Amino acid sequence: MNQDKRIAILKVLAEHFRHAKIELNYQTDFQLLIAVLLSAQATDIGVNKATKALFEKVTSAEEMLRLTDAELIGYIKTIGLYRNKAKNVLALSRILVDQYDGKVPKSRRALESLPGVGRKTANVVLNEAFGKPTIAVDTHIFRVCNRSLLAKSNTPEGVERRLLRVVPMVFKKDLHQWLIQLGRYTCVARRPKCFACPIQDLCEFPDKHYG
Repeated sequence: MNQDKRIAILKVLAEHFRHAKIELNYQTDFQLLIAVLLSAQATDIGVNKATKALFEKVTSAEEMLRLTDAELIGYIKTIGLYRNKAKNVLALSRILVDQYDGKVPKSRRALESLPGVGRKTANVVLNEAFGKPTIAVDTHIFRVCNRSLLAKSNTPEGVERRLLRVVPMVFKKDLHQWLIQLGRYTCVARRPKCFACPIQDLCEFPDKHYG
């Protein structure tokens, strides 16, 4: 895809999804970190249902450490891999209290050193909590970028590197949410809804569906 077409796509996305925002519910940076960690192999809707009662009680790492493992599991047991996630949540809460005064760190290296926090989770937190121009590549974004040829690669990290290289800075901060919205509701996995896609005339996917 040439850069002129890529810029045209980004402009359309910026207009069409100008009100897009993260669909995980949270009030504090700590809650955001926990919600994103829990969302691995789970839906945002499922995470929000599980964290509704939890986040009424827990807003910080200090408050999380007042829960036992069994109590935390009671809140999140409807989420996949909940036992391992509970273990990671309590472990990272202890690290935040002991090493970061209870605050969520603003550096990628520090975030990725926390139990259960990988590159995608770190990118979401850096972008959403701290306004960094990072682009977390999940399955939706990976699919959209490869189908449209906006940023083609065989790996999520490859797509991320490509996007960071070719996307102008003015678009980087919000691109993650635009692409998630497009992939989650329009450019879906089995049969993309090309008839409803705002970039259908610019996308280079050869097998478009208009029925």
